[in-house]
Amino acid sequence: MNQKKEGDSVPQVTFKTRVRDESVGGENPFRWQDVTTDEIFKGKKVIVFGLPGAFTPTCSSTHAPGYEKHYDEFKNLGVDEIVCISVNDAFVMYNWKKNLNVEKVFMLPDGNADFTREIGMLVKKTNLGFGERSWRYSMFVEDGIIKKLFIEPGFSDNYDSDPFEVSDADTMLEYLKSQNS
Repeated sequence: MNQKKEGDSVPQVTFKTRVRDESVGGENPFRWQDVTTDEIFKGKKVIVFGLPGAFTPTCSSTHAPGYEKHYDEFKNLGVDEIVCISVNDAFVMYNWKKNLNVEKVFMLPDGNADFTREIGMLVKKTNLGFGERSWRYSMFVEDGIIKKLFIEPGFSDNYDSDPFEVSDADTMLEYLKSQNS
């Protein structure tokens, strides 16, 4: 699979999500809801950041919290939504969101790795017992077109470290500010 690049369209996939629905009743009032790529990106300015996994150290301590912390600044720069995507299921992403107290960033499960594979960011992390996961990246997408893409160095299967140099919230914030000045 070729890696997507700036100027390319995001892949057309359907995500399996869970949404709160009080009509379901009981202690777990959630139902399954499909969410398409078009529903997320069409006619919007969206930041997406992909990461190896919920509850992992850098993802939990810095990556996701950084985007949550700067959410309002991103909104002031015209961003409609910030999406965190990980090759985890809806239940894991929901509990990770609760654990991190994330309220603004949309935690999007890519349990089948459909989006991650199609965008060319799926790598093997079998050296860590993770199976296939997302490489760490961030991108700015406007109306479904990738306008800016930050990919961490060393992209490869079973890479011996987890670089976190360019997909952080501060780098994306600097980029968007430079585009608005």
